[in-house]
Amino acid sequence: MVKDQNYWLRKLATLRIDRARGNPAPHKPLLLLIIIEMVERGEIQNAEVSLSPDLAFRFSVFWSVVALRRKQRPEVRLPFHYLGSSGVWQPLTAQGELSPDKKMTKSIRIDQSFFECLSDQRFRDRARRVLIETDPYFLPEERAALYSMLKIRPSASEIREDEAAYKTSVQAGRDARFRIEVVLIAYRHTCALTGYRMTTLGMESIVDAAHIHEFRDSRNNDPRNGIALSKNAHWQFDRGLWSLNDDYKVVVNKEKFIEEGVAGQRLADFEGRRVFLPSEPKYWPERDYLRWHRKRHGFFG
Repeated sequence: MVKDQNYWLRKLATLRIDRARGNPAPHKPLLLLIIIEMVERGEIQNAEVSLSPDLAFRFSVFWSVVALRRKQRPEVRLPFHYLGSSGVWQPLTAQGELSPDKKMTKSIRIDQSFFECLSDQRFRDRARRVLIETDPYFLPEERAALYSMLKIRPSASEIREDEAAYKTSVQAGRDARFRIEVVLIAYRHTCALTGYRMTTLGMESIVDAAHIHEFRDSRNNDPRNGIALSKNAHWQFDRGLWSLNDDYKVVVNKEKFIEEGVAGQRLADFEGRRVFLPSEPKYWPERDYLRWHRKRHGFFG
């Protein structure tokens, strides 16, 4: 059989889905949507892909779309290994041999014909729609969130703008996209204040995507209204203990807090330092949002 685009689209529409927990497991289609996006962004340039913290973090964010019906902790190792049974790729051990168990799978080798199909934009667009729209992979509200997250125009039958549930799902997708663009794509899991980075294969990142102009006030998920911050720095930023001036240098409101700690690691020690910024200026914080933050928390000038 010729493994052309139609072959692979049929394959994507007929994935073997686990139903042991009473509803279809979304692991496989979610991971395939992530792989397609990574190919499109140039983050995957050959058929061999390693199990990485970046891949795991993406999976955790995509998982937020289905978290209400799938209560268990997301586990990227499951589809990373078991999609091998669908012929989409081969799971490999650290030694490059076929992996017999998910715990031993460290990388995958994508089927070459499938990988070649992924280089075609039209195929990627069709593949995404197949994965999102095929029953029973996702519930209607989950499809709405995925359309929003991936910036895909939904099918006419999916649009229900007058329904609160639909609007909530769309917002959930936008929130997930905000986390990916700020934490992963723009700041590469690095805290803008401290320069510290830590990720785990357990899909955890030490940094959060913090809104500069509060979301509850702005409803603004523009990545330029975001900054990646470690847990402590995020908490301090939200409470106005520090902010940034128009030159992206730290200003500290020392009258709002008392602190003790190791010299060089206290919040006051960061005053006047320029924060770590994304390599692409298009992701740098928008100065209008920074001015809002300074004004909101009593910083002037």
